[in-house]
Amino acid sequence: MSTSRTASTAYLEHGAEHIDWLLGSAPKRIAFVPYAAVRFSFDKYEAMVANGIQGHEVVSVHHFDSPLERLKGADAIAVGGGNTFQLVHEMYRFGLMDEIREMAQRGVPFIGWSAGSNVTSPRLCTTNDMPIIEPPSFKTLNLISAQINPHYLDAHPDGHMGETRAERLEEFITLNPGVHVIALREGAMLKVDGDRMTLEGIAGARLFHSDSEPREFDPGADLSFLL
Repeated sequence: MSTSRTASTAYLEHGAEHIDWLLGSAPKRIAFVPYAAVRFSFDKYEAMVANGIQGHEVVSVHHFDSPLERLKGADAIAVGGGNTFQLVHEMYRFGLMDEIREMAQRGVPFIGWSAGSNVTSPRLCTTNDMPIIEPPSFKTLNLISAQINPHYLDAHPDGHMGETRAERLEEFITLNPGVHVIALREGAMLKVDGDRMTLEGIAGARLFHSDSEPREFDPGADLSFLL
């Protein structure tokens, strides 16, 4: 998911239908990874997510001496938004990167938003965040072959002399020819079911690639080629 909320919805509400589809009706034990939070506590973050994903047990891994062991015993994984550099730093620190990848690849439900969707890409390079901490590596989960850019905006405010988001992503594809970047507008999300990925939600996405002009996709589009 591009974001945890939209301008007109409560926390995680816009993704509720797809979260329900992913988790199913039976209660699940969800391991929540809160480490992208910087300006508020992990306890508060856990409470927000538990309120947004009701009917399931949401427990943050920060409560445990071994976050990795808590993760291994979970029925599903949720990774929240915030600062992606901080998230990746802590995922490496606690040894979560490889385990989350292996669990997701064998079919354990995975939910991510903002920074939590950034890390499903092969590398950290298309986040919008400031590098407030240096992680051991820019390599992330590599659950899809494309890079994700959440919170995508076309706007260029009057008086702003810096690059637009599109120009920043064009810098990336110039230095990384052949790599796709899927830029998710607010309310957009990617739904992966086996070998099929579709664009879902209430907003579209823009695809950047070095060999073509940016392409627009609407909700419902089949994006399986980005897996």
